[in-house]
Amino acid sequence: MRRGPASGRRRLQADERAVSEVLGVVMLLAMVITIMGGVWVFLNPYLSDFEDNTNWNSATGIADRIEDRVEVAGNAPNGTGFRNTLAIQSTSIRSMQNVESWTIAADLTPHDAVTVQHLNDSSLTVYSANESARSVTVERPEGTFTANFSASHEPVLVNHDGVSSHWMVVTVYDEVGTPLHRTVDVSLSGLQITTSLGQGEHEIVLMNNARAERFPNGAWDVSVMPALRFDRMANDELRLSVLLTDVRSEGAVGSGSNIGIEFVSKGPMALFTGEAHNVRFNVHNHLHAVVTPQYHETWLTDYTIQRSAGTLDTYIGFAPFERASGADGFTVQALDLPLYFEVDFQRLEVSP
Repeated sequence: MRRGPASGRRRLQADERAVSEVLGVVMLLAMVITIMGGVWVFLNPYLSDFEDNTNWNSATGIADRIEDRVEVAGNAPNGTGFRNTLAIQSTSIRSMQNVESWTIAADLTPHDAVTVQHLNDSSLTVYSANESARSVTVERPEGTFTANFSASHEPVLVNHDGVSSHWMVVTVYDEVGTPLHRTVDVSLSGLQITTSLGQGEHEIVLMNNARAERFPNGAWDVSVMPALRFDRMANDELRLSVLLTDVRSEGAVGSGSNIGIEFVSKGPMALFTGEAHNVRFNVHNHLHAVVTPQYHETWLTDYTIQRSAGTLDTYIGFAPFERASGADGFTVQALDLPLYFEVDFQRLEVSP
């Protein structure tokens, strides 16, 4: 049976409709993909910022928790501590060895002014203004060295058996064994928390109870100062308290959802306690050149204001030891009020 021309036209129209439906679906899919791609391109910076903010909040939270654990473990007896588990994502923790050094000196009696000067790793000089110094002890982690000498109006040279890169305490005594002066040299380590962000690495350094922070392509900013507190009591007595914290770690702590970190105390030490005179201290931070000036500016704020106002004759508080910038160290202007000096030294080891 033969089909006519009308039957062929109907079949052609049906084929044309089928082709049009396929092209419509393809075009619809292409349009959806294009819109989704555009939305992704538009939202990607916001998603990246959201991820960076999440990582930064996580790193800040880790730093807060580590500081809390260091504070608790630092007061524990020697050899005791605890182990905690932290969730560390996109973050690494490593040690910052010898990131900050402190030198603290004070006379322990008002009857003499003593100066201790380190010449090299194995020798120092002791100068006693009233010539009452008769002996000196040099204490360090490796042991204690003692030397006796005669009264002299000139600096006395003392050769000892080496210096420690960690800490050293030099105490000068009179002829009956009364401590006249103490000088402390301490090198402190800390922890660095590094987090990956879209534009680079964000860094937080915990060092001696202080915190410094740097964003990618930015400068170091000290957000928390070292634990240095000066108070005037109700009875007009002055109190200066310093807390030094040394956190040492071997190697780096990896990343993961459950990372165990152990905090073990090496025993706290009381370096100064009681009334003191001619207090001097100096600090140098080795993290970056901008950190130490931020310390100096904060501690000398009140002094600078009083100097500008011309009222230094009634000022009580921190003052530069020699140069006004604080480059030679700091002292305490007490106006003959009794000053009680407390310096505690916390030592910890942190390990995975």
